[in-house]
Amino acid sequence: MNTKLTKSRQRAICSELGRVRLQLLYKASVHGFTGEAFHQQCDHRSPTVSVGYNNSGFVFGGYTKQPFNQSGGFVNDDKAFLFTFTGEQLLKYPVTGPENAVKMIGNSGPYFGEALVLVHGSKPVAYSSPGDDYNFTAEEMHGNDLNLTECEVYQVEESTELERPWRTIMWESEKREELIESIKSYKPTVSSVTQARVLLIGPVGAGKSSFFNSVNSVFRGHVTSQAISGSSSTSLTTQFRSYSVKAGREGKPLPIILCDTMGLEESKGAGLDIDDLNSILKGHLPDCYQFNPSAPLHPEAHGYRKSPGLKHKIHSVVYVIDSCKISIMPTGLEEKLDAIRRKVNLMGIPQLVLLTKVDEACPLVKEDVRNIYKSGYIKDMMQEVGSRLGVPLSCIIPVKNYSEELEVDTDCDILLLSAVIQMLRFVDNYFDELSDRMSNMQTKE
Repeated sequence: MNTKLTKSRQRAICSELGRVRLQLLYKASVHGFTGEAFHQQCDHRSPTVSVGYNNSGFVFGGYTKQPFNQSGGFVNDDKAFLFTFTGEQLLKYPVTGPENAVKMIGNSGPYFGEALVLVHGSKPVAYSSPGDDYNFTAEEMHGNDLNLTECEVYQVEESTELERPWRTIMWESEKREELIESIKSYKPTVSSVTQARVLLIGPVGAGKSSFFNSVNSVFRGHVTSQAISGSSSTSLTTQFRSYSVKAGREGKPLPIILCDTMGLEESKGAGLDIDDLNSILKGHLPDCYQFNPSAPLHPEAHGYRKSPGLKHKIHSVVYVIDSCKISIMPTGLEEKLDAIRRKVNLMGIPQLVLLTKVDEACPLVKEDVRNIYKSGYIKDMMQEVGSRLGVPLSCIIPVKNYSEELEVDTDCDILLLSAVIQMLRFVDNYFDELSDRMSNMQTKE
């Protein structure tokens, strides 16, 4: 259901109630202009904000902390108030007779004392009688127009929205173009390497293949699906794949290759094998190698690269983690990830974490992806995954992959491109570390 109440008016109401958000429960044009429909959607839910709309353009209603029911009696609420809007400005009328703040009537919608009723008598009309319980003028409240075009009831929920974003990010389309050009013009600092190789590792269904498809979509200008992705209890990726993103349909390959692996599984002998991972990191594994979880790649196997160059090796590792499943991550899976992380650390390869499906994990982000760094919940998730995997918060990047969309979105693109930029920065760290080690060796000689 789409809300009729504008974002700015929602903010104005919420500012009266603290750090909260509004969740739509009842919409008369959808559920029906009847008391029965209202009570079916709203009874026993609290606190609530009820909003009426009329043809004269007035938006008015009331707030109560008491849950609605059909008892027929009055309920005390010293926090209740009625309101109307002048433009985007909220005018508030606090309850003056709190013992009669709300009346619980079965055949009507929200019933505030004897002063204001929305969906009165199960009809698309309001009832208004300023008096002892609430003081207002009918002209100011609703312009004396009692015919309702819509009625909505929202539940007031605690919000995880922070007062200000804890990471700064620019959301303008110019920033998107700047990030695209920065990726296109990137060059590894080692002349023998033309493309950075980034390995994606993660549990089954976390969104590794979807991330490649999403990045590819950004550069194609529409949603694509080159890598096999979807939902399954076992890995849909059965081969080692090296995906080169192209700058447009006929464009040149970008200076980054995203390497996809089998998904990690909790049980032994299933999913990505640790020995195969070793071969991938060192550059031995050929593209399109068919994984066999019960038997790792043998050095005599067809396509095995016995003397890989620096361009074949992995320059950065990215763990792809589903933000909806962090709290229920099986111990066996966590142990596998820890073993991988320690192995990668020993090889001096920088590591990042991509936190996917952030819109599914947090309603605030689902409402608007720009809330990503204003969500206290997402920050908590990032801190939890950082603690579980042993990586600092600065190495964790939240993204939203394309899954159901057909067209790309600037805000999602900016998150995806920012993640790629961070990967390239970590690749630079890998080459810098390599250069320092070589310099130290030469100094010792």
